[in-house]
Formats: sequence, C-alpha cells, structure tokens
Amino acid sequence: MPALKLSQARLPATTTINVMDAYGDMRQQAIAAERALTVYLNKREIVTLMTLGDDPEALVVGYLRNQGLLRSADDLTVVQVDWEVEAAAVVTRHLPEDLEARLSTRTVTTGCGQGTVFGNLLAQTSLTSLPETPLAQSTLYQLLTNLNAYNETYRSAGAVHGCALCRHTDVLDFVEDVGRHNAVDTLAGRQWLNQAESASADTFYTTGRLTSEMVLKVAQMGISVLVSRSGVTQKGVELAERFGVMLIARAKGKGFQAINANGRLTLDAIPAKPPTARTSKEAGA
Repeated sequence: MPALKLSQARLPATTTINVMDAYGDMRQQAIAAERALTVYLNKREIVTLMTLGDDPEALVVGYLRNQGLLRSADDLTVVQVDWEVEAAAVVTRHLPEDLEARLSTRTVTTGCGQGTVFGNLLAQTSLTSLPETPLAQSTLYQLLTNLNAYNETYRSAGAVHGCALCRHTDVLDFVEDVGRHNAVDTLAGRQWLNQAESASADTFYTTGRLTSEMVLKVAQMGISVLVSRSGVTQKGVELAERFGVMLIARAKGKGFQAINANGRLTLDAIPAKPPTARTSKEAGA
C-alpha cells in the first residue's frame, strides 16, 4: 500500500500587533492567529474551519474522522494543506455511501465557531458503552497541577481553548486552537496519524464546556473520563450516561462537580470544608 502523502504546513500560533494601553503607551501584544482553511474530501468541498494553523493536517483528519466521513486512517492517501489558497485537500480510497445525504443535513452545535455535525451522526454511531475507567481524587488534583505547565498560547495571547489527552497524572498530548472542537479534532487526527503517544490515554481534558458534541467526540476516541474547568449542558449529561462517560466539571483548584460517577470516583483527598457563613442572628449577637 503506498505511503500517505502528508504535508507539513504548520504556521505560528500567534502574531503581534501594536496596541495602546490604559496609560496611552504603545506596545506590542501577542494575539492568537485565526486562519480560514477550506476542507475538500475527494474534491468535494466539506467545510471551512477557522484555526490557529498550528497542526492543520491533524485537524483536518480529526474533523473528518469525528464527522464520520472517514472510515479508517488506512484509507487515506493524501492530506495536503496549502495556505496560499487556504485549502486542505484530502484524498481517501473509500467514501461513505450516504455522503450526499450526510452533507445535506447539518446540525449547528453550541461549540465555539458554530461547529457542525453532518446528518444525524448520533443516530449513525455504532458506539456502545465504554469501559468504566476509575479515577482517584488525588490523581485528578495532580493532573490539574501538571496541566498548569501547558496553555502556552493562552498565556501569551489568550482567545484560545486547550485540550489534552492524559493517562493518570501524565499529559500525553496538548493542543490549543481558537475553538475547543478544533483542539479535540486535532488530537483525534494525531491519534490516527500516529503523531502522539495517545493510545493509552484514559482521560480527556478541555478548557471548554462539556456539550453533547464534546462528549460524543471523546467517546468516539474510546475515552470514558472527561474533565473540564467549565460546566456541562443537559444533552452532554444525557450522552455521558448513554456512553458511560464520567464528567468532571468545574475542575479548578480543589473544587469539582462529578456527574455520572457511578462509584468510579475514589474520594481519597477530600479537602477541608470552608467555614459556613454566619446566620443573621449570629451576626447580630
């Protein structure tokens, strides 16, 4: 089988502009890049993604994978990104038989940049309940501490989300992009392109909301622990229950909210509770 033809069209994740601060002084400020990339699958235009451009090949492959438009990484023959024309050409040996039907129906999701799911991807998935990976509270706290070493683009420029593939307390791979769905798609693409030691990942971390699309994408990657510093949506919780994904929401410092834990979370590092607020009667005493 011929080797995959894969471009390496990575661009810097940030650029600099001149800004005026509150004192009237001019200075340079790093900002997140945002570039349009139109994806073509076997010459069929699929979508235009807005991205940093830090790892466009993995983003494109992961996007098509998560939309159910690619069956296997072995089917790929070409992934070519050309920034001069802002296009990514993907060639595959096999296309879904119902490709046109999938492209004819889109669901606008709550993701950053209005991510889309083609057709009824949820109904088409063959995914069943995942293995129930356990998690210890102490492991969660250490992982959150280790993740503080990342977010390089966010610290310098802001305006991005980050996602990570993790195992226990180790961060296996970390990606930032202008939307959290781009970041998770890039990680999914790297899994297929063997660009990360992510096969052993048991936990997924995101800085964004735990929506239905995020839960579905992570479940499709075979991961059943999803951690976020943000909150959840009703549909996200419903899909977590359906696929056996444990959600850890609002994970900041020592605080978190566990959803669909079902005895999988071991509370081995319970922090001291803050003193309760005094009642009005006590305050007047």
